[in-house]
Amino acid sequence: MTATHDLAPERARVVLVGVDFGRDPDFDDTLDELALLASTAGDDAVARVIARRKAPDAALFVGSGKAEEIKALVAGHGAEGVLFDQALSPVQQRNLEQVLGVSVADRTALILEIFAQRARSHEGKLQVELAQLQYLATRLVRRWSHLERQRGGIGARGGPGERQMELDRRMIDQRIKQLKLRLGKVERQRQTQRRARARGDSLRVSLVGYTNAGKSTLFNALTKAGAYAADQLFATLDTTTRSLYLGDGVPQVALSDTVGFIRDLPHKLVEAFKATLQEAADAQLLLHVIDATSPKLHEQWAEVERVLDEIGVAGTPQVVVFNKIDALPEGQQPRSRLDWVERPDGTRVARVFLSAHSGEGLADLRQLLVRASLDEPLIPDAAPASTAWPVPEPTL
Repeated sequence: MTATHDLAPERARVVLVGVDFGRDPDFDDTLDELALLASTAGDDAVARVIARRKAPDAALFVGSGKAEEIKALVAGHGAEGVLFDQALSPVQQRNLEQVLGVSVADRTALILEIFAQRARSHEGKLQVELAQLQYLATRLVRRWSHLERQRGGIGARGGPGERQMELDRRMIDQRIKQLKLRLGKVERQRQTQRRARARGDSLRVSLVGYTNAGKSTLFNALTKAGAYAADQLFATLDTTTRSLYLGDGVPQVALSDTVGFIRDLPHKLVEAFKATLQEAADAQLLLHVIDATSPKLHEQWAEVERVLDEIGVAGTPQVVVFNKIDALPEGQQPRSRLDWVERPDGTRVARVFLSAHSGEGLADLRQLLVRASLDEPLIPDAAPASTAWPVPEPTL
């Protein structure tokens, strides 16, 4: 949605819209995450609208009255677009654009746009293009003016617009097939690399977590890899694997940094990034990194668990890493750096509190990795349970 000047990109002004249907306990009534997504994509949120309905309106999603309210906000703020926090159907998107007079995008399209901006590797670009085309294929319903059906004289059926739409759809289908073939080849290459690593003595460990939890910063702090890290959503999309030396007599660790998860991560995006996420699937240990400062800590923790279950790795051993403790106020500092906590399935996992930025607590995490490398239990029998965090206790 971002327009461009001759010299520098111009941030587009957008209105954010969220609809509460009363069924989603994780509904974000602040729209803060959508605003952060918009900012990451290069847009400025100038207004926010919360609508409450029992069910989506088939034509306009929010209903005609709320659509007129949004239209007035668009005009009043000089907005160039509207972003919805939920998925829109192609018909709803088209109708809203006609009523509002500006471009309309949903959460899925916004995440895809960010991924397209951030992909750096050949594989990452292929994965994002595949997801975008799969999303676009459902939108070829009189979506653009050059696709609109142009009726001719009496008896005419279709016209150049309809033929153009069929051509576009055929071209998209062909490109999707090509991308799937190329990604299949990349996945086979990755499998060969993973088998080679599996034959070695290295413990395979993957960093997973909600986007912007600090995975890449932790990866750099442990391995000195210099991977790109920034305080923004989806700072890195490409999996990076480095060896981690833990000391003489201790097997090395093959540590991988993976793409971050987010609420309502588009299924097609998860599917497209299957080869990348396979690093997590093949790991012997997951380091689940959580932003200890996030007001949505519980929801983000649960969402990552849901995605891990979706890709079939919910049963992989974990260490839960509460990151960014240097940013916590004095009254919220943990009493100790290491304890254990129960996951939703009842399994106990080690939990460590640290700051990847300052280095505080990294020694405790390294010690846990030493235990894992030597096949020792991560939770000693005498370890305290969930005592390191002050009230309220952050359990799922």
